[in-house]
Amino acid sequence: QVQLVESGGGLVQAGGSLRLSCAASGRTFRYYAMGWFRQAEGKEREFVAAISWSVGTTYYAGSVKGRFTISKDTAKNMVYLQMNSLKPEDTAVYYCAAGGAVTQRPGEYYNWGQGTQVTVFS
Repeated sequence: QVQLVESGGGLVQAGGSLRLSCAASGRTFRYYAMGWFRQAEGKEREFVAAISWSVGTTYYAGSVKGRFTISKDTAKNMVYLQMNSLKPEDTAVYYCAAGGAVTQRPGEYYNWGQGTQVTVFS
């Protein structure tokens, strides 16, 4: 079992930046990849970015590519999401997840954090 705790969310003006953190504890070595998803009010959960624990392969949703960067610190069991040039449409609860593949499919992720709210105002 892996426990995931997100932090770093908040309120930011459009064009600003935030860095989300995900602290993983437990048997993280059992999971190949970590991902970030988000869910806006009234909408389905959507993929944001993913990274492999080992070689650092990354994968981004088209809507965030070039603005968001996912990274990891394997020694600290931490995963980060640097979000730049934020837009109001990025407003959502952001979730960290641990899974078996670097993929946008939520079904491939087995453990989820509780989420952190990001609100972008114009």
